[in-house]
Amino acid sequence: MHEPGGFPDPRSGDAAIASTTFLWILALLFTLVWFGMLGARTLVPTDEGRYAEMAREMLATGDWITTRLNGIKYFEKPPLQVWMTALAFKFFGLGEWQARLWTGLCGFSGIVLTGIAGARVFGRDTGIAAALVLASSLFWAAMGHINTLDMGLAGGMTLTLAGMLIAQSSTVPEEAGSRRTWMLACWAGMGLAVLSKGLIGLALPGAVLIVYTLVARDWAIWARLHLGLGLLAFGLVTVPWFVLVSIRNPEFPQFFFIHEHFQRFTSKVHHREGPWYYFLPILAGGLLPWLAVALQSLWAGVRGDHTPIDGNRFQPKKLLLVWSILIFVFFSVSSSKLPSYILPIFPSLALLIAPYLRSAPQRAWWFLGGSMAALGIVMLALVPKMPQFAKSAIDLADYQASQPWVAAAAILLLAGAAPVLWWCRQNRPDVAGRATIALAIAGFAAVQLLMLGAEPHGRTRSGIGLVPAIAAELTPAMPLYAVGLYDQTLPFYLRRTMTLVAHADELEFGLQQEPALWLPTMDLFIERWRAGPKAVAVTRPEIFQQLLAQGVPMRVIAQDARRVAISNR
Repeated sequence: MHEPGGFPDPRSGDAAIASTTFLWILALLFTLVWFGMLGARTLVPTDEGRYAEMAREMLATGDWITTRLNGIKYFEKPPLQVWMTALAFKFFGLGEWQARLWTGLCGFSGIVLTGIAGARVFGRDTGIAAALVLASSLFWAAMGHINTLDMGLAGGMTLTLAGMLIAQSSTVPEEAGSRRTWMLACWAGMGLAVLSKGLIGLALPGAVLIVYTLVARDWAIWARLHLGLGLLAFGLVTVPWFVLVSIRNPEFPQFFFIHEHFQRFTSKVHHREGPWYYFLPILAGGLLPWLAVALQSLWAGVRGDHTPIDGNRFQPKKLLLVWSILIFVFFSVSSSKLPSYILPIFPSLALLIAPYLRSAPQRAWWFLGGSMAALGIVMLALVPKMPQFAKSAIDLADYQASQPWVAAAAILLLAGAAPVLWWCRQNRPDVAGRATIALAIAGFAAVQLLMLGAEPHGRTRSGIGLVPAIAAELTPAMPLYAVGLYDQTLPFYLRRTMTLVAHADELEFGLQQEPALWLPTMDLFIERWRAGPKAVAVTRPEIFQQLLAQGVPMRVIAQDARRVAISNR
């Protein structure tokens, strides 16, 4: 029989985590909500606008090799997400959900792959629990609905991890073909990760494998990697684009491989530095509602049974521990940090948490239910105070609009925690299965409500409110300038590029290759603005005041707290 609080043991005749019918209904509802939420919000700068606009330009120009942003060569990242988003635009039209479709698919497939790997390696109920844990983890559930490259990287690396776990765990001779297939999927996952974010998609799994080999003393794993076929699969995925883009753009190799990899990691050239503990609060918050058992799960993985089975020395929990710790440490010591960089460790953490939940003592469920209830109470207490965070009248309106959504999310967390605490009080032996589902449903749904509550802030940041007035003023041939700024989202919603003025920002390298595509000084802009044809420009309020003081002719078309749209006629 199972321990108090743990999952039922199928061999004992007890019920499984849930009936098959219930799980299929839950999966269907989850899928509908997951993909339905992709179009629920405005695209937010910078990442969402950037990658949507790059895909729009790729589709418009028909150039699928040289990636561009605002019509300017942009080689910071490989093209996989831009390709997939351009295809979504081609088949489904331009829009928010289409722009997020690839990210949503990567996040969703990561959950499915985590569940499959958990089931194949640790058992059916553990696999279901792993999928539930990942789907409801705050960071994964949120980032799966934001158009950023890091979920694409995480999706490829999850395929890498799942392929390795499944391929290496089996020792049955009859499964040799299946093991080879999953190992090739592992190599293909690394290729997709490289095409998503760069060489890190190969370097990190490679480092994990080396460290795991040393820690587990599993030297034989190298003979089971199918290196020949694997390298061929990896090369077929990655090499063609790198060769073609280098032929067309000789400047690409130095910028991409040296500047964007070596210098990004070793220097502060991108101004994304942070302290060594930068990712700790992100990890803690991102693991909610499962944070209360995170350390116990890691420790259980360290102390777990690593006895070789049938001569196979592969130890999956050690691999998961190495994957989680090494990738976290790598990004922590890097000089370039952004919150989403640690996304690839969430599937491995889910696969460590799920086996612990299977046999967790009942006090762990008290911790989980209690922590979710405490979080809900704190959120409810903060709702009336939200307007105090406003720094302007616009912020005040946005916070006020978000209050009902935050309150609803808090109530949902309390509703998910209440039955868990009740089951614990009743000392139910099957609390684990019920509680896992209740916490997962409440956690995932609360994240989606919080995302909807962020929409007022997103609209303010995106500048979408200016789009109708600007679009009514523009003609296809009319010049459109971005003066002292580059508003990443406006070009996508206006369906056209802008001429940059005195603000190169991340497009500096591309403008060095094609300097005719911008106006590097304000004087050049003012000269063209005065003497040229009718034009429209978007600028910051303080720059608008400076131009006004210089007597530059301007007519305000539209404005908000962050930007002013003007015409010279």
